[in-house]
Amino acid sequence: MKKGRFTEVISEAKLAQKLDSEQIEDQRSGNIPLTKISLPKQQPRRYFDPAKMQDLILSISKNGILEPLLVRPLPRSKYELVAGERRLRAAKALKLKEVPAVIRKLDDDQALQLAIIENLQREDLNPVEETEAIIGLISIQVKINTSEVPSLLYKMQNEEKGKITPSVWGNPNGDAILEVFENLGLNWKSFVKTRLPLLKLPSDVLESLMQGQIEYTKATEISRIKDESQRKEFLSDAIDKDLSLKEIKTHIKALKTNKEAVGIVLKSRFSNTYTSFKKSKVWDNPKKQKQLEKLILEFETKIAKLIEDD
Repeated sequence: MKKGRFTEVISEAKLAQKLDSEQIEDQRSGNIPLTKISLPKQQPRRYFDPAKMQDLILSISKNGILEPLLVRPLPRSKYELVAGERRLRAAKALKLKEVPAVIRKLDDDQALQLAIIENLQREDLNPVEETEAIIGLISIQVKINTSEVPSLLYKMQNEEKGKITPSVWGNPNGDAILEVFENLGLNWKSFVKTRLPLLKLPSDVLESLMQGQIEYTKATEISRIKDESQRKEFLSDAIDKDLSLKEIKTHIKALKTNKEAVGIVLKSRFSNTYTSFKKSKVWDNPKKQKQLEKLILEFETKIAKLIEDD
């Protein structure tokens, strides 16, 4: 399935310039026992396609590990993985005792930055992981938490549109953000418009997107269906039938039109009932006033709950 990708335009030469070339001299190569390699606490990648993992395992079983892993030294002759988790997983699956690796001295930020960039250059990184990886790069450059990056980017967008007074543009943070996108060969406005919304997708749509079952443009459209059961049913249908983006938009438009029509009918029924009820003489009947009071209280409570849940 073809995906809309940002990583195709990454300039490897520009990225290499950002990796502090003096660090490359402070490295060595060798075989390292698998038992001495641990995973970092913060991993840019969460999903690994099972079929592609099997292909890699088969390839390594026949040809060995052709590209060394990148690790950094830890105390007590231990190492932390920086790049190459798929190869490490495959090696464990094959029960290899050691793997070839490049050992490089790196601080926490340098290690995370290298891990993110290595992942961005992979062909099978899904759009959500790409988005989170770029946010990770920005957080390193601007020195803020990853959770703060989206709001900062939306702020830049509003400043650029003249909606709020500039506070990011023209300062070091704004310059650092623009530099990240320039080095990646990406348009920051497009990223804010098309990629940041992926982080807010419903869990069912997000899971399908991360598994590569559907393109991010289609996922964004399907997420517009608010009714969970309707959305899940249509998501499954869209995947099974490989519906085009145009077909998905047409379906969602039809759902919206039908919903609006139902809304008009309901409003009309309520209006007619209210008018008829108001004109009746039931209000003047002492025997029915207590029933009316109970009915109105129940109605008010349920209406308030409906509005609150909307």
